[in-house]
Amino acid sequence: MITLALSKGRIFDETLPLLAAAGIEVLENPEKSRKLILPTNRPDVQVVLVRASDVPTYVEYGGADVGVCGKDTLIEHEAEWGINGLFQPLDLQIAKCRMSVAVRADFDYAHAVRQGARLSVATKYTAIAREFFATKGVHVDLIKLYGSMELAPLTGLADAIVDLVSTGNTLKANQLVEVEHIMDISSRLVVNQAALKVKQSQLRPLIQTFTQAVAARAA
Repeated sequence: MITLALSKGRIFDETLPLLAAAGIEVLENPEKSRKLILPTNRPDVQVVLVRASDVPTYVEYGGADVGVCGKDTLIEHEAEWGINGLFQPLDLQIAKCRMSVAVRADFDYAHAVRQGARLSVATKYTAIAREFFATKGVHVDLIKLYGSMELAPLTGLADAIVDLVSTGNTLKANQLVEVEHIMDISSRLVVNQAALKVKQSQLRPLIQTFTQAVAARAA
């Protein structure tokens, strides 16, 4: 049995065409089913639904053989726990977005940085934010939040936020503007290294099919 760890939402939806290329169809809609383990049309493949931040943990420790998660999640996971049992063979080029710094439209971020001001920054992505500002030589106090990041500058909790941005519409709706691009984000295929040895006859063809599907879409 091959167990694939996915999170609900955009990553799940954009992984489906890749699974289809491998002849795998998930038989239940995660938005309608209450099940956390979903069957597929193949008796030897199942999908487990977990939080996006938990995908690397499930794969690394053998709760799943393979998974799909964002580059941001992998960086944060590695910073907190290290990555000892994960193989990352492929950037799937799905669920694309960017990690950015954003502030209130009336906050002069460039001036604050030039003056060497110590900034308060709210973010879920503390490892990414810490590394980014350290590289720039900007002193920051990081405030860990788990959601509604846009509220932090509006309520005076923080000068800036570091968050994922897709269209930028949520920032605009809350009178925030992007002031720094940190990195581009997309989702990666991650594989348990032990499973890759034990189940290579099943996993290698899956990885190869995903690789070909990504290449074909990019062509």
